[in-house]
Amino acid sequence: MRRKSALDNGIADVTTAIARSGAPTSPAAEAARRAAVAEEQEFLDSAVARRDSLVDHLQAELSSAALDVLERARLRMLRQQYEQLRRAQERLVFGRLDGLDGTVRHVGRVGLRNDDEDGEPLLLDWRAPAARPFYTATAVDPQGQARRRHIRTTGQVVVGVDDEPLDGTMTAELVGEGALLAALDQRRTGHMSAAISTLQREQDDIIRAEATGPLIVQGGPGTGKTVVALHRVAYLLFAHSAMADQAVLVLGPSPRFLQYIAQVLPALGETAVVSATCDTLLPDIRVGRDESRTLAEIKGRALWQAALENYVGSLFPRPRELTLRWEGEFYAIPAGTVAQVLASVRGRPYHRARQACAEQLHHLLTEAVVDQREALVNAMDEGFEDILARVDRSMQHDHRSAGGPTGSDVDGLLSEEEIDALRGRIAENASIARFVEAWWPTLDAEDLLRGLVTDRALLARFAPQLSAAEITAVATEPAPWASSDIPLLDAVADLLGEVEAPPPQGEFVADHARRQRGWVYGHVVIDEAQELSEMQWQMVLRRCPSRSVTAVGDIDQTEAAHRHTTWAQAVQAAFGQRWTAAELTICYRTPREVMDLTGPVLRQAGSHNSPPRAVRSCGIDPWVLTVAPAELADTAARAVRQLQQRWHGGTVGVIAPADRIAELHAALADVPVLTAVQSKGLEWDAALLIDPQGIAAGPRGWNGLYVALTRCTQELGQLVLG
Repeated sequence: MRRKSALDNGIADVTTAIARSGAPTSPAAEAARRAAVAEEQEFLDSAVARRDSLVDHLQAELSSAALDVLERARLRMLRQQYEQLRRAQERLVFGRLDGLDGTVRHVGRVGLRNDDEDGEPLLLDWRAPAARPFYTATAVDPQGQARRRHIRTTGQVVVGVDDEPLDGTMTAELVGEGALLAALDQRRTGHMSAAISTLQREQDDIIRAEATGPLIVQGGPGTGKTVVALHRVAYLLFAHSAMADQAVLVLGPSPRFLQYIAQVLPALGETAVVSATCDTLLPDIRVGRDESRTLAEIKGRALWQAALENYVGSLFPRPRELTLRWEGEFYAIPAGTVAQVLASVRGRPYHRARQACAEQLHHLLTEAVVDQREALVNAMDEGFEDILARVDRSMQHDHRSAGGPTGSDVDGLLSEEEIDALRGRIAENASIARFVEAWWPTLDAEDLLRGLVTDRALLARFAPQLSAAEITAVATEPAPWASSDIPLLDAVADLLGEVEAPPPQGEFVADHARRQRGWVYGHVVIDEAQELSEMQWQMVLRRCPSRSVTAVGDIDQTEAAHRHTTWAQAVQAAFGQRWTAAELTICYRTPREVMDLTGPVLRQAGSHNSPPRAVRSCGIDPWVLTVAPAELADTAARAVRQLQQRWHGGTVGVIAPADRIAELHAALADVPVLTAVQSKGLEWDAALLIDPQGIAAGPRGWNGLYVALTRCTQELGQLVLG
């Protein structure tokens, strides 16, 4: 809402400056603070009332029945608006911009219009272009703004304001520093929350970047990679309405991670989103076993894409003469004609090509039957009435018009309507369908892949890049699918194509998308993207052939079996050189005291990158306690209890080597006990590392230790075996 600003009194800004400096608050400054809070409370009350009014109006609109397609589409749009407003409970209003021209605009979770449809909005949606200066304006580049105000609320009550003059009288490294640091110091709940009120400029730049091609975002621990990824989804769905018709796919590294972020996008009112891991992308297919890192690396290589294409291609029928029987007569389709038919469907998925060829075969058989009839009719004209009688008996049909004789009743030749009817009967004939199935059988993706990967001869033929030892390792795996099999199975399913497209289910586009393997998304966002194998990247491209992809991750936290150490290596097979790089350089989550430990660990991991720069200090030095192996479980239990007491109301997590997880689970039933890989993307107020040297001794272990060190927001403890 645009209105005149009260900037000229300047008192609220002075109050904020005094509070931050730690100086005593004067009565005048306290009065100004209360006045500012009361002013924002009045606005929040009006915004809440307007939101409630719009919710009631939309609810009434949605109670009517949809009578046609257009009405159903309108109701879907209204339901999405209703959901956005209904969920906008917390932080409905969180910011304000005071312009140099004296106008005021408030910024919030959703946009709210005034009763006057043509007037200025009451509340700006945080994604709207006019709201961008809230995240990007600085004293050096005020972008037409005189002041930025962060409004802190609890429920529907304003509890504080933080003002930032943008005239150079006060500078801060961070946008909304007070609000940001207050948010970072809050206890962790085990679920991520929206961060729209505290986004920083480098984060906002990535959130609003163009979505025309692959964007690869490098960010170290605590830089807000996941925040950026999720808020980018919300921004894109707001800025590109057509994208909502296709939905956005969010890929995370694990079900635990998806549970952690599950509340963010619904809280922002977004329903056109499908969340999954690479292991859960295929409907009704689940991973049934673990596998070695060696096999995961072998089956993650890009070579499998060409191998599978060649394998499925070898299963297409070869040109030969086809002889079909129709009503007691045999009809031959020459090999040359069959070759032309097969050439016309080249490049299509197996089952789609099969369907197209079957349709052409029906046409060819129809033409052969008609041609033979015409030949017999011509012979009849030369005196072979007995032949015509036999043909008439064999071509009985029930499509004669009640209005009088037509078509073959008159001259013995079939009319166009009768030919169409004949073609339809051929297409529906069970014996013809059995012939097509024998010539071009329907295939099952799981059976097909299992037949390939368990056959050494086939592997040697279609994947000659594999060594004999690698072929043996693949061929002797047990039957249940492992994680690295899922991308191969997806590739086979894509090459085969659907036999029949599944019917749409559910009210929202996301319901349709998650049930269809071949759904094409408007955009894909990938978190922890450094973990994807080359074949998993192919899974992404199949779901977004436009390459409208945002991938965030930290190449230095890679734990997967593949061997890339740079983003260029990681995405070469998928994108070649056609991708844009971006970087998050500031660590907000992990305190400076902990980040100081990561430099030597990165060097041990072989990284040439510098860790992100931490901008906050917790005042708590990381501590180390040496413990005998026999006393590990008891000592860990005591340490966890102490951490839980110190961080009451928050969260504590334990990270340990894989071979110690079972022992610690038994002793620590009330806290998460995870490996470094499992902890990726998560955060706790306090983290306890068990046997850091044991973590570092594992495969890619220094990278794992780097992950483990950076999971806390306040306190880090380590139990070292001695």
